Amino acid sequence: MDRPDLNIGVARTPAEAVVTLAGEIDMSTVQRLSKVVGDMFASEPPPRVVLDMTEVTFCDSQGLGTLVVLSRKASMAQSALILVNVGDFLLRVLDITGLRGALSIREA
Repeated sequence: MDRPDLNIGVARTPAEAVVTLAGEIDMSTVQRLSKVVGDMFASEPPPRVVLDMTEVTFCDSQGLGTLVVLSRKASMAQSALILVNVGDFLLRVLDITGLRGALSIREA
């Protein structure tokens, strides 16, 4: 059985980096997501990193943890990590786990 993958697209401007995600954020994809976004904070971080979650179909506990860790890395780099177009399923999971307050979520 094929496991859905996570496609990651990046568009940068001086003001922000927009990371477009499509697929599943889970134990098999979090390492790639963490590297792509984490590397942005390593040198010359943009003021804002926007994760466009429009096409995210699933997010497991490791995915949730990764989003929180990336948010903390952003703060440490004096940047902001903002999630946009978060689906209802993920909003419910964030509410149930109490993690919604740990992440910056806004409408696009």
